[in-house]
Amino acid sequence: MKILTCNLRGFGEGDGLDAWIHRKELCVDVIKSESPDIICFQEMAQIADMTAAFPDYASYGIIDEPCGDRPTNTIFYRREGYASRSSGGYWLSETPHVPGSKSWESQCVRLANWVTLEDRATGKEFRVVNTHLDHIGQDARENQAKLIVEDSSAYPDDYPQILTGDMNCDSSNRAINTFKEGGWIDTYGTVHGNENPCHTYHGFLGPADKTEYGKIDWIFGRGKIQTLNAAVITESRNNRYPSDHYFVSATVNVG
Repeated sequence: MKILTCNLRGFGEGDGLDAWIHRKELCVDVIKSESPDIICFQEMAQIADMTAAFPDYASYGIIDEPCGDRPTNTIFYRREGYASRSSGGYWLSETPHVPGSKSWESQCVRLANWVTLEDRATGKEFRVVNTHLDHIGQDARENQAKLIVEDSSAYPDDYPQILTGDMNCDSSNRAINTFKEGGWIDTYGTVHGNENPCHTYHGFLGPADKTEYGKIDWIFGRGKIQTLNAAVITESRNNRYPSDHYFVSATVNVG
């Protein structure tokens, strides 16, 4: 099973030649070339475009704010391969059941959503959690990570779970340590022995970007998840990139 985590960078009306209208085709092509079974998106403003581009996938996401229209963290999964058994979400705040809530001086409303899927071929069940931690507040990131750990810890230790997202911090950050202490294991580090191979946020500059922090886009596993492969996807076309983040992939076995 191949999983992608993809921060799409919204529509980016102020991004000039990197605005969504100019990179939509490239973005879809890059994702399709990976033949993913599951795609976890952040900054999903383009739900109509992506559902049209991936008709063989079902999707689940929750709106970030009351009366809003942005399912910011949306999970896509192949219809023929997987059946949804349950789904839900919560806000990364002190009141996680309150839509649009935020705490700990989080700059933005942040949330996590999840689906429990059954592999139609094997009957094995697993859970996928998708999130996007705050980009400004360190206290917010740490507390948001703790909340996700509390949620995942409600399941048996061997229950297969996958966590994806833009964590807005690399392996040196306390928020990542919080995930690890909660039983989450980085798929990329498992394969390559290095959790910080490059900066995955690059601001549409690719390798020319001089960002100080490293890999901030993550795919973790917990429980009976065996990692077979993982990669940072750096594909570009005519010096244009599908997003201001590199996408990240992991290939895993469940159970």
